[in-house]
Amino acid sequence: MRVLVTGGAGYIGSITTLQLLQAGHEVLVLDNFSNAKPAVLARIAQLAGREPAFHEGDVRDGALLRRLLAEHRIEAVMHFAGLKAVGESVHKPLDYFDNNVQGTLSLMAAMRDCGVRTLVFSSSATVYGLAEAMPLREDAPTGATSPYGRSKLMVEQMLQDLAAADPAWSLCALRYFNPVGAHPSGLLGEDPQGTPNNLMPFIAQVAVGRRAALQVFGRDYPTADGTGVRDYIHVLDLSAGHLAALSHVHGRPGWHVFNLGTGCGNSVLEVLRAYEAACGMPLPHEFMPRRGGDVAQSWADPTRAESLLGWRATLGLAAMCEDSWRWQSRNPNGYA
Repeated sequence: MRVLVTGGAGYIGSITTLQLLQAGHEVLVLDNFSNAKPAVLARIAQLAGREPAFHEGDVRDGALLRRLLAEHRIEAVMHFAGLKAVGESVHKPLDYFDNNVQGTLSLMAAMRDCGVRTLVFSSSATVYGLAEAMPLREDAPTGATSPYGRSKLMVEQMLQDLAAADPAWSLCALRYFNPVGAHPSGLLGEDPQGTPNNLMPFIAQVAVGRRAALQVFGRDYPTADGTGVRDYIHVLDLSAGHLAALSHVHGRPGWHVFNLGTGCGNSVLEVLRAYEAACGMPLPHEFMPRRGGDVAQSWADPTRAESLLGWRATLGLAAMCEDSWRWQSRNPNGYA
């Protein structure tokens, strides 16, 4: 298919773009480089043996979207473009609603006008809020606790309403749990701007000497070692889930939602020990008080994705850490 990938130069978008090219699809990447680097595109081409088409621009630019959709005869869209830091969203809620909600609204209007009716949306497990019953299934109650999570939930609700109103649309939300790791080549990986907001990139920067120590928030949770437990999924598995979702929903009208996770959880200390094994050295860390809004544990029930998409995660924590370390050690300053 001819696929538009918004945010296709970002962490997950870039590896999904690579997998789309390797699967034979024609790809147009749209990115404004707000959280990505132009060097990513050359690395995708190096690995794929061909370049994706690219246009620098913003997903909120409706006129640009209409032109690109028409000129490239796009058949489906994968929508990654969005701000994604929970903490930042608390301080800049308008930015998150503008970029994530208004950006998606602009995209959907352009798709409507150009007759493109298939969308795979990058959602998040944060839409489940403070749910405590594990594992989380797609029919679990939703109730996000941050502007970031609410922006994802608002987009999901918007897409559900659209699917109910017009049976021509095939709309899919993929609820990520905790994407980690990197491409095994060491050429593509996570390069967060500023202080990392997620555990593994922070550990990686400690390992490479960019950060002094890992801060572990909370050691008195009701878990095996007292630290929070999360469902970490290798970015390669996550990207493969997008291709499976695209194949499943294209030509199948309606609203589709899937968890993308491994179905099991690892604690902060388990991730730290696995990363120490990957990089071959102990890593300094210190315990801090719990952060407000953090739940003790969260992991997915991925049964629905396995049943309907034929997809399941195959890479474990060791591979996640080894690939992350390969990327970080070969690119100590990211794509800079």
